[in-house]
Amino acid sequence: MKSEKSFDGFINNAEVTPVPNQFFAAVMPNIQDIDELKVALHIFWLLSRRRGYPRIVTSRELFSDNILMKGIVNKAAEYEETVKQALTQAVEHRILLHLLIQKDGRSEDAYLINLKPEREFVAKIKSGELKLSGFTFEEKEVGGSSQQPNIFGLYEENIGLLTPMIVEELKEAEKLYPPEWIESAFKEAVKMNKRSWKYISRILERWNTEGKDDGKTGRYSKEENDPAKYIRGKYGHMVKR
Repeated sequence: MKSEKSFDGFINNAEVTPVPNQFFAAVMPNIQDIDELKVALHIFWLLSRRRGYPRIVTSRELFSDNILMKGIVNKAAEYEETVKQALTQAVEHRILLHLLIQKDGRSEDAYLINLKPEREFVAKIKSGELKLSGFTFEEKEVGGSSQQPNIFGLYEENIGLLTPMIVEELKEAEKLYPPEWIESAFKEAVKMNKRSWKYISRILERWNTEGKDDGKTGRYSKEENDPAKYIRGKYGHMVKR
């Protein structure tokens, strides 16, 4: 049995690796594979130490990374395949972005942390607005970039840090309302300078009760002749039931 060196604790003034709070509140609960978690956190650590832009790590680097390899010792014989699978899952969970780099006449998989500047970088490469020697966009995206913005990302970008209580409320809202409604409600709140989840949830509740401009009520659309529409809203008490 391999002996492990015991860990005595962190040193004073130890360097730290920045990881968005959203990772712990909105992403980590969905990660089932410990190898995906190890690879994702290792990439956060690697890229936090890099200078320049864009900050990218390649699969070839990870395949020869001794520190990461030690963390997956139980699968040493199939290490590369394990890392590939972990990377695929991290892209599907939208922790990472994926690009293909043309280098020395061959393609190589490269990964970026899914932060706003990196998303803009990838979008500019895809559109042709940005042309960098050695970079080509991987057309076959895992997870799809056309998805609606994640509710947790909308919250952090427009309101602030997530708390456990807010996370639970956002999860419940995702079950109740269509993604396009949630995005529209955030936009309306920002436009009105009412950056609070309480205000946004009231917008969603109103649309769910009175209908939105797209004619839908709740997650599923109802028929236009739905008699219930006449007993909803401010003057519902005046309608004979």
